[in-house]
Formats: sequence, C-alpha cells, structure tokens
Amino acid sequence: MPIDLICLDADDTLWHNMRFFAAAEDAFVAMLAPFAEAGIARDRLAAVEVRNLPLYGYGAKSFTLSMIETALECGADARAIGDVLEAGRALLAHPVELLDDIEDTLAALAERARLVLVTKGDLLHQEMKLAASGLGEMFHGVEIVSDKKEETFARLFERYGVPPDHALMAGDSMRSDVLPALAAGAWAAYVPQAGAWSHEVAPPPTDAARFRELANLAELPDWVRAIEEG
Repeated sequence: MPIDLICLDADDTLWHNMRFFAAAEDAFVAMLAPFAEAGIARDRLAAVEVRNLPLYGYGAKSFTLSMIETALECGADARAIGDVLEAGRALLAHPVELLDDIEDTLAALAERARLVLVTKGDLLHQEMKLAASGLGEMFHGVEIVSDKKEETFARLFERYGVPPDHALMAGDSMRSDVLPALAAGAWAAYVPQAGAWSHEVAPPPTDAARFRELANLAELPDWVRAIEEG
C-alpha cells in the first residue's frame, strides 16, 4: 500500500520543546515560594492550564497567561508577577534545538512521500520556530492548527487529496498525534519523548494494525517502507 502523505508533529518530534516548559515551570515555582508551597503551585498551574485551553489554546503564550493567573490566585505581589512575565518572554525566545538525525530522517522520508508539518500552538511562535529550525523547505505544506482531532486530520487528508489509508502521522503525543489520526483512518507512529505533558498522555490504541511505537523518528522510513511492501 503506498504512503503518499507523511504528516509530522513539530514540538518534541523535530525539536526539543518540553525541556524549556519544564525549566519555566521550575522557575515559576521558585518565584512563588513566598506565596505557595511548590506542590500547590504546580497543581494549581496544571489545573489552570487545562481550564484555559478552550480560551487560549496551546503554546508558550497560553502557558504564560496561565502562570500569571495562577500567581494571582496564589496571592503573588506585583514584583513576582513581573518576574513571571519575564519567564514567559524567555520561554518564547528559547533556541530551537533539533532532535538527533532529524535532517537526514526528513530527507529519507521526503524521497518516499510529501511531507506536511502538522502542529498546534500559537501561529507566530510556531512560524518563528520553523524558520529558526531551517527545515521549512523540506515540507510540502505547513498546518498550524488550534487542536488535533479526528476531523482535523480528515480535512487535512481531503485538502491534500489522499485517501486516509495512504497517509501517516508521526508525533510524540498519543492523545493529539496518534489517536485522532487513527480515528480518521490513517497510519500513526508514536515517538515518545521524556517529560511529556500529562494532558497529552492517553492509553495506546487497542487495534495495532495501523499503529507502531518507535524508539526515535529515524526508524520511521523503515516502517513506511514495510507498509508499502506490505
């Protein structure tokens, strides 16, 4: 069966991301130490993040707003709020560090199918990271979406003119990359990374026919080849 379209997540699939969010959260907890215990600050921030997703979506700006809101709920003073805002600015300016062998892997995948970047988050920030990565020219298309759901992938496959079973999605999130792509009829590769956000964790699919867990993205070209030689 031919794979004509390979969709790839960006954050923590092509380049490091959660390590910077973890560092920002650690800094946030330290800033709030005079106002809240570390465990309480982390729990409140996690709850506020999820509560704000329908309003702010995903990404560093949403996370910064959630940190500020949590700090206010914890009784932080104006100086602490200013420090939190600076931590958010630093998060938006973090360097783009590619994961190992990404350029070679994308080149190998591009020889087999069109590549489309499918990422969620703030439009400007994601565009900035893609530009800084130097990977933009390797993609046939770039889709920055508010969320990844079954209908998101169904519309995407229709837009690029491929049947779902001729498409494959690869990413580090079971919730956002794997399960909705499978539900839309595509193949899906799960490439887990350390430090995943708890909101993106979900049980693996029970039907593994079109699913594969990979140790790293460099294994994906071989799996695509196996599917096509099927």
